[in-house]
Amino acid sequence: MAKIMLSALITVLVVVLVGCGGIDSGKSQLMVEDTKARMVSAGVKAPDAAETDIVEQVSDNRQAYEQLLTLLVKHYKKTGNNMKLLWAEKELQALEQMPKYNYLIEASLAGADLKASMRIPEADDLYYEAWLLERKAKELILIKNDNMLRLALDKYNQLISKHPSSDKIDDAAYRAAGIYQHFKDYSIAALYYQRAYQWDPETYHPAKYKAAYILDRHLHRRAEALELYRQAVEQEGLRENYREFAEERIAELSKSK
Repeated sequence: MAKIMLSALITVLVVVLVGCGGIDSGKSQLMVEDTKARMVSAGVKAPDAAETDIVEQVSDNRQAYEQLLTLLVKHYKKTGNNMKLLWAEKELQALEQMPKYNYLIEASLAGADLKASMRIPEADDLYYEAWLLERKAKELILIKNDNMLRLALDKYNQLISKHPSSDKIDDAAYRAAGIYQHFKDYSIAALYYQRAYQWDPETYHPAKYKAAYILDRHLHRRAEALELYRQAVEQEGLRENYREFAEERIAELSKSK
């Protein structure tokens, strides 16, 4: 009896799943793979272009795609074509929900040779705006506002991009690294911590300790971490708990090495 009931339930689920598209769902009109490939290749320019150029094309085309789909939705609403309106709305919704990445990492583009040397009021303003956003995002102890953190991150990166000689670039890199660490983007976080002490060797932030910790605990690049722990203990005015942890890890990693 149980087997019969189970079989009946599976049959019902299959019927429901197969029929969930509904009438006039547009399944026959979904693009086939070779059509997609032709459309993509037709829109691509300069195959040997630099990363920044390609990413810019991706961003422009994303925006154009969304704008055109929005126009299509308005057109079908105006003309009363409910079947195609449903298709266009589904495609637009899927596009809005699709993750969209910023492929350019500012600290990587900027390189290691910037110098935090000049006081620039516009850079100071950007830093303060970013810091306020970051602070507001962390007002709740247990829950952080991720979208607001991304806005702060964008401000920090704008500072680095627009004012590469500002005396705030090491501070911006350090604060940005903490946000990347929050999102568990550890490779990027380690890079930004490294940029903080590369751009200002006298920075008051414990950037070498933070970079060492990520390399050690999250990226398992322990030879690099060991060297940075040593430098952090010798060169950075670490607070007591940081210093104790660094000295413990130096001892442990030295033995395993």
